[in-house]
Amino acid sequence: MADERLIVALDFHKFDDVKKIVNELSDSVNYYKVGMELFYSVGPVVVEWLKSQNKKIFLDLKLHDIPNTVAGGLCSLMNLGANILNIHANGGYTMMKTAADRIKAEAENLKIERPKLIAITVLTSINQNDWEGLGYQMQMKDQAVRLAKLAKEAGLDGVVASPQESKAIRENCGEDFLIVTPGIRPAGSAINDQSRIATPAQALKNGSSKLVIGRPIIAAENPKAAAIKIIEEIKTV
Repeated sequence: MADERLIVALDFHKFDDVKKIVNELSDSVNYYKVGMELFYSVGPVVVEWLKSQNKKIFLDLKLHDIPNTVAGGLCSLMNLGANILNIHANGGYTMMKTAADRIKAEAENLKIERPKLIAITVLTSINQNDWEGLGYQMQMKDQAVRLAKLAKEAGLDGVVASPQESKAIRENCGEDFLIVTPGIRPAGSAINDQSRIATPAQALKNGSSKLVIGRPIIAAENPKAAAIKIIEEIKTV
């Protein structure tokens, strides 16, 4: 039943809430996102528990620092066994290249499967006013594509990007490039704090590989029914 193009965001800060929703979704969902709110509150135990439930994990901590610090942090996080880790592309080519090289070498040294490493391009919460306030001269979409191409050049597996930029990124970075897309809102859902959004089917048609969906599922009256409805929609693409 599950479709691994769907990643459910565990936007909680209590471990009991995580267990409740994962048990409720049961075999309908195999992939979960653990972000800052949950990881900083509960710690590594939540990743270990999800693995014990045979779930896959996108550990969304968005590392952004000097190259050696980011690479070292990723090597520490890699030991938890998450399937996807991420960093900020705005850290630059050297940071991304150092990170990619280090976790590849560390995985080979430990004889474990290397997690996918992806880079944040432009946060989906950023709107045009925010963008202009940051002083960027390029259009938002052009910057996202530029950062995606830089991430690919640095040896990363893919990026996090909004559905508005995924089509251009796919065209520029190829079919094997992983594009993980938040800001997904099924028809009729509240937008909340996202600005650049799309429905699940629209995002996949635009070139996204995986969709991160939180509140439309975890805040639904019937989370499993909400997840199944989304899965039925994306299976048509």
